[in-house]
Amino acid sequence: MNTIKTILVLAFFILTNGLMAGGGWPQPKGKGFIKLSEWWVISNQHFTDTGLIDPNTTNGIFTTSLYFEYGITDRLTVTSYIPFFSRAYYNNEISKTTGEVITPGDAINSFGDTDIGITYGLTKGKLNTTASLIFGLPLGVDDGGERETLQTGDGEFNQFLKVDAGLGYKLAGANAYANTYIGYNNRTRGFSDEFRWGVESGVNLFSNKILFLVRLFGVVSVRNGEGSVAENSTSIFANNAEHLTISPEINYNIKDNWGLSVTYASALAGKLIFASPSYSVGVFAKF
Repeated sequence: MNTIKTILVLAFFILTNGLMAGGGWPQPKGKGFIKLSEWWVISNQHFTDTGLIDPNTTNGIFTTSLYFEYGITDRLTVTSYIPFFSRAYYNNEISKTTGEVITPGDAINSFGDTDIGITYGLTKGKLNTTASLIFGLPLGVDDGGERETLQTGDGEFNQFLKVDAGLGYKLAGANAYANTYIGYNNRTRGFSDEFRWGVESGVNLFSNKILFLVRLFGVVSVRNGEGSVAENSTSIFANNAEHLTISPEINYNIKDNWGLSVTYASALAGKLIFASPSYSVGVFAKF
C-alpha cells in the first residue's frame, strides 16, 4: 500500500493556503472569504529521488474544492479547505514494440484530505504578522484502484505551524503587497516532517479591478521518517518529496465582492514529485 503526502495543492496544501486571502492579515470580525475551485495536474514524467526527470505512465488528478475563511474576532480567523470531489487515474501502459496493453488503466473518485485551521493576528501596523495552526485530516483514499496505488489523500494526520509577515506598499501609484512565511509540518504514520517556506508579492491594477501576484515557495524534507513508508515519485504525493515552485496568479474582480481567479504552478526543481505544471480556476466571494 502506498501512503503519500500532498505536495502541490492544493497546494496544494501550500496552494490552498497561498491561493486565498490571509497571509499576514487575518479576516476582520464577521467578514470572510470563500472560493470554489478546480485544480488539476496531468503528468507523464517525474522528478526522481536524485532530482533528475524520468518518464512514467500518464497519471492525473482533478480536485474540486471549497476554501473558506471567517473572522471570529479582528485577530482570530478560522479556515478550512474541503476537497469534496477528487478523481485520480492513470492511463493504460502500452508496449512500444507490440502495441498491446501491458497494464490496464484505472481510476478512483472520492473525498480528499481536508484542512482546518486557525490564524491569530500577532501584530498590526506597517508590518502585519500572524501565526497559523492547520490540521490535515486524512479523509481521502491512500490505496485505491486494482493495484492500490491511486490516492486522493496520504492517510496520515499532520499539523502545520507557520508564521506569516506581510506589508502593503505602493508600486507606481498602485496598491501592492508582499508576504512571506516559514513553517514546520509535523507528520504521523512514519512520514518525514517538512520545513516549508514561501514569498509572494502582488499588485492591484486598473483601479483594483485586477490583482496580479507571483509566489515562490518550497518544501524541504527533514528525512526523519521510517523506512517502511513507501516513496512514490509518479504522484502528486510522496514521502520525502521536495520542491521549489513558482506560481503566478490573476484575480479579476467582476464586482466588489466576487470574481474569478486563474493559477499556474510549476516546480523549478524537485524530488519524488511530478515534473509537470498544475492549474487551477475558481470563483471567489467576499462577505
